[in-house]
Amino acid sequence: MPSLPLAGVLRVGRPSDIWFKPALSVVVAVAVPNLTLLALGRLDLALYTMAGSLCALYGHHLPYAARARTLTGVVLGMLGGLAVGLVTASLTSSGVVLVTVGALLAAVQKTLCDVARTGPPAHVIFSFVSSAALFMPQTLDQVPGHLALAAVAGAWGWAVAMAPGLLRPHGPERRATARALNATAAYAEAASAAARAEAEPDARHRARVAAAAAIHAAWQSLHAAGVRSAPRRALERLVVRAETAFAAQDATDSGQLRAWARAVLGTGPVPHPGDLADDPPTRGAREAVDEYGSPVARDAGMSVARRAGVSVALRVPVAVVLRARRLVRQTLTPLLPVALRTALGCALAGYASLGLGVGRPYWALVTAASLYQANLTLTWSRGVQRMVGNLVGVLFFAAVAPLAHLGPVAMVLCCLVLNFATEALIARNYWLGSICVTPMALLITEFPGFQQPGELMTDRVVDTLVGVSVGFVAAIAVTNRRAGDRVEQALAATERAQADAVRLVAREGADARVDPGALESARQALAATLVELRVTVDAAAGEWWQRALPHERVVRAERDGHRTLAATVRRQESHSLEGAQA
Repeated sequence: MPSLPLAGVLRVGRPSDIWFKPALSVVVAVAVPNLTLLALGRLDLALYTMAGSLCALYGHHLPYAARARTLTGVVLGMLGGLAVGLVTASLTSSGVVLVTVGALLAAVQKTLCDVARTGPPAHVIFSFVSSAALFMPQTLDQVPGHLALAAVAGAWGWAVAMAPGLLRPHGPERRATARALNATAAYAEAASAAARAEAEPDARHRARVAAAAAIHAAWQSLHAAGVRSAPRRALERLVVRAETAFAAQDATDSGQLRAWARAVLGTGPVPHPGDLADDPPTRGAREAVDEYGSPVARDAGMSVARRAGVSVALRVPVAVVLRARRLVRQTLTPLLPVALRTALGCALAGYASLGLGVGRPYWALVTAASLYQANLTLTWSRGVQRMVGNLVGVLFFAAVAPLAHLGPVAMVLCCLVLNFATEALIARNYWLGSICVTPMALLITEFPGFQQPGELMTDRVVDTLVGVSVGFVAAIAVTNRRAGDRVEQALAATERAQADAVRLVAREGADARVDPGALESARQALAATLVELRVTVDAAAGEWWQRALPHERVVRAERDGHRTLAATVRRQESHSLEGAQA
């Protein structure tokens, strides 16, 4: 079994660079429906509007075109989970049945969020809403009205999360580009320091992995942005420059890279790294992108369709079928152990809470659902953070409750402040956010009417202890033996992509004409597989009861892959210069 650390689990880190965006969004999204219900004297309906309003927490890292699609899926998913919970609650009052349905919902929500890569807060909000709905007194004739409230609040939350795009339509892509520039500058500095024996090789390796991931994320963000506007093309040129600096590993460029990053994060125009007509490397990269679209746009399905000579009319259906098959084989299947962990852990935690006579067993269920991360080590860390945060949060509730009980207005305002504080703190460490989430969850249960604080606090403490302990035992019981298989698959994909790129670079070196789009596609494919390999290895390293990981082969694949990436970028530059001179 891997080591289960305590040191560093509660360490407070730096906040996210956009922590204020979800914080402000959720306050606005929650405030309007809650204050409206307060004015109407129907604060008891706030749980249903909260289900929709909390959708505003999602998608803030995505370009607005992709954010609109993701938020639409989030709202529909939230409504689906709420509908199942409300209908089930109206049909049965059996605690065992309700907990079982809640556990299955949590497993489905966890799996879908992992597949869609929704980002934080991932499945936890879905599980909280659907599990709470299961234990709300309900009749079938009330369900449509309650779902309508959630839908209206969800549409409002969607609009709130999309609203910043009116002022800064390219904000997410600019931030992704700035991260790529800063990460590349850090790698160039680490590489120079390691060459002078002033830094450990491991620091250089970590910086290289971080820079490669940031550059890849920047390309993904630019592709997801949709239409290639003038600002987006300027951002593409900056990412190309980051890739050039990544290949060169020259610390003398780090100052310029950081200056560009600062300018990109500002509100002024996107800086142009040199004149387009007189900058052959940038021009060549731009021509390849102009002709073939954003490099990330060429997925495997479309490439297979082209090579097979499939007609244009059939390429999209073929790509969809191939991508769906690959999704099931490479994404859904490896997630089955985590889904089983979630279902089993949530069910056992809920049953244990029922057995102890706790009035709100869904708290134990949601606590267990919040634990499950990519591997056992991360699950352990999240369990420690959740327990500490909830226990401290219960004490915080004891201090907040007298103020909130001054009246409904005070309660609504307290919840808004706690919403903001949660998002401000949770990026620093999960346990800090849990300190604010706990009293907020307790106050939400009091919207229909004030309750005894002592009873609420006792139930919360018991459910926290039960959810964390039972949930982690379930994680140990359900081993993820597929983690090693995923490493092998990621290694094979990386080695194939590296071989393809080497073959194209060799052909260029032999003065054979190579399609610039094919070379760019091979480079992007290799970059993507290297990022996926590192993520897969890190996830597998934290699991237990599996065969030894091929660490030497992983190190060799990463080293050779990054060398090939550098050679590919240099070859593209040389090709562009030759074209300019001709």
